[in-house]
Amino acid sequence: MTPLVSIIMGSTSDMPVMKAAAEFLDSMEIPFEINALSAHRVPVQVMEFATAAQERGIKVIIAGAGGAAHLPGVIAAYTPVPVIGVPVKSSNSMDGWDSVLSILQMPSGIPVATMALDGAKNAAIFAAQIIAAGDSTMMEKIKSFKKELASKIDKANRELKEIKFKFKTN
Repeated sequence: MTPLVSIIMGSTSDMPVMKAAAEFLDSMEIPFEINALSAHRVPVQVMEFATAAQERGIKVIIAGAGGAAHLPGVIAAYTPVPVIGVPVKSSNSMDGWDSVLSILQMPSGIPVATMALDGAKNAAIFAAQIIAAGDSTMMEKIKSFKKELASKIDKANRELKEIKFKFKTN
C-alpha cells in the first residue's frame, strides 16, 4: 500500500498530539506513513524527504512541530506537495505561540496551511478534503463525516430541549 499522506513531526514527543491525525486518516481508510524528522537535527534528511515526496505518491504532508517549529516551512520550501502545519505546544514552547507564529508567518511563495495549536485532527480532515477534490469516493466519505457532525448537534439540541429552567423559553 502506497501512502497518500505523510505525517511528520520534529520528535516522537509530538506523537501524543499527532496521533489524532493518524486516527482520523485510519478511520477514513487513507494510507499514511509516520516519521520523525527534525529541521534542525537532520536537515539533509528533511530535504531528501521533501524533494522525494511527490515522486513517492504523497499527496499531502502533515507536519507537526513545537518550539521554533521550522519543520513545516522547510518541508514546504522543498516540495510542491501541500503542507499542513500543526503547531505543537511542547515542553520548550512559550504556551504554543512560538509554534503557531513560526508556522503561520511563512514568506510569500512558501505556503503552509496552519491549523490550531495541537490541531492534528483538523489537519487530517483537511488532508482528506484535499485528496477528495480529485477522488469521488473520498468526497462521499467526507460528506458522510460532515453529516455525522451535523447529526451530533441535532442530538445535542434534542437533549437540551429536555432540560427545564423556570425562564427557559425553548
